[in-house]
Amino acid sequence: MGTIKKGTTRERNEFVWGWLFIFPTMLGLIVLNIIPIFQTIYQSFFKTGDFGRGNIFIGMDNYAKMFGDAEVWQAVINTFKYAIVEVPFSIAIALVLAVLLNRKMMGVSAYRTIFFLPMVAAPAAIAMVWRWLFNSEFGLLNHMFGISVNWISDPAIAVFAIAVIGIWSIIGYNMVLFLAGLQEIPRDYYEAASIDGATGISQFFNITVPLLSPTIFFVTITRVIGGLQVFDLIFMVMDKNNPALYKTQSIVYLFYQNSFVENNKGYGSTIVVLLIAIIMVVTVFQMIAQKKWVYYN
Repeated sequence: MGTIKKGTTRERNEFVWGWLFIFPTMLGLIVLNIIPIFQTIYQSFFKTGDFGRGNIFIGMDNYAKMFGDAEVWQAVINTFKYAIVEVPFSIAIALVLAVLLNRKMMGVSAYRTIFFLPMVAAPAAIAMVWRWLFNSEFGLLNHMFGISVNWISDPAIAVFAIAVIGIWSIIGYNMVLFLAGLQEIPRDYYEAASIDGATGISQFFNITVPLLSPTIFFVTITRVIGGLQVFDLIFMVMDKNNPALYKTQSIVYLFYQNSFVENNKGYGSTIVVLLIAIIMVVTVFQMIAQKKWVYYN
């Protein structure tokens, strides 16, 4: 009986301490994420008054207006264009860099630091540098290649130019996550494959990618969500008078314009609800699809 009681006490202590450790995180999620989501959904049914007072309930009017608003659907298209470019390229390049830097070589720590530096740089500084690089008159890119391209003022390519900045900014973060995953893969697999005559490329696709698939899946989920929420790069790179703004502004940028520039927080909340719905659908699809290509050890 004494053994059973001791075991029960230990389980109770583990239960209590476990909840104590996760309580701060749960509190943060509830206060900073879950409650604001419900407040946003609630506010989407109102026409917001000045200073958050005098809200008028208008039912589904904001949603009816949104579904008929061409600017909203153009923003959805712009956001998907950005994500379709930024997500796969940032993941693929980061994965290759992680594999190359996951070996013994001179100055490997310096290389890892250099690639991670964009993550710690101020977004405003990043925007200033890339605006100079993309400048159509005296920008470095046009000067180096002897061309004249309006990188961020041409409606046809501006969103892709901003996606390039996004790729450059996030590569270091993705690379660190992949490096952490690569550390968990036993070297025995590679040694056995080398003995069998497998080339480096064959080892990459038959050993590295399958065993790293849980990490790849996690990075993909987070990057898709991050890509669909893009705002800061567009806000800092694109001027309000830029002719390409209509073909570049994202869903979050449109939310910002309606909520804080035009002071129409009810309609802005409706746009955010649309974004939440899109992210939920895309995430559910990814969760279902991962069963076919993610291999958990």
